[in-house]
Amino acid sequence: MISISIVIPAYNEEQRLPSTLDAITAYLQSRQWSFSEIVVVDDGSRDGTAALVGQRAALQGSIRLLRNPGNRGKGFSVRHGMLEAKGEWRLFSDADLSTPIEELDKLLAEAERTGAALAIGSRALDRGLVTRHQSPLREFAGRTFNLLMRLSMRLPYRDSQCGFKLFRAHAAREIFRRARLDGFGFDVEVLFLARKLRLPAVELPVRWHNVEGTKVTLGRGLNAFFDLARIRWQQAKGYYRL
Repeated sequence: MISISIVIPAYNEEQRLPSTLDAITAYLQSRQWSFSEIVVVDDGSRDGTAALVGQRAALQGSIRLLRNPGNRGKGFSVRHGMLEAKGEWRLFSDADLSTPIEELDKLLAEAERTGAALAIGSRALDRGLVTRHQSPLREFAGRTFNLLMRLSMRLPYRDSQCGFKLFRAHAAREIFRRARLDGFGFDVEVLFLARKLRLPAVELPVRWHNVEGTKVTLGRGLNAFFDLARIRWQQAKGYYRL
């Protein structure tokens, strides 16, 4: 019997969260866990996200609400949730469930089989599992980003930005207490730190479908490219010293 925490960063997700929480709750109830929880991290939402989750948490003890001090970014939200989570396994998933929650079974089985400290979902390893694509421009930008990521970070992963990553508790603590990036480039920093800490990782193809209403604006997307340089600069300055 194992325990699991599912961390969901949320910014203005009042409309999408009800179905997401229902789907994750049904999934968790269908499996045998010694402990399970859903940790929603509200990133200073201006709609009813926090109130919605608070109401759900009052009725359902397995749901927890964490609140950031204002709108800090997805990286800050995931870091906040991962460090506050209680499960021996900790998954972060996008609020839109673009990767179905059932794909957790695949990541967990492979991590346990190989002894990996983290397992990351990938859209690039089998694009036949992508049932609804992003626009051609976004897909081109994503592939360009991953190419630059592999060249500059010397990381082998084909898709660093898929929002579906699973960590053992000790790996989550060691990685996220050192992480510094608050924006969308945080995924690369996480993988960079895992490699630096010599934590074994596996990348697995997962089902994925594009959901309209992305929070990744053009400016935020471009900022992720600059995050690659920020990681290298912070490494040179000794901020990631073990």
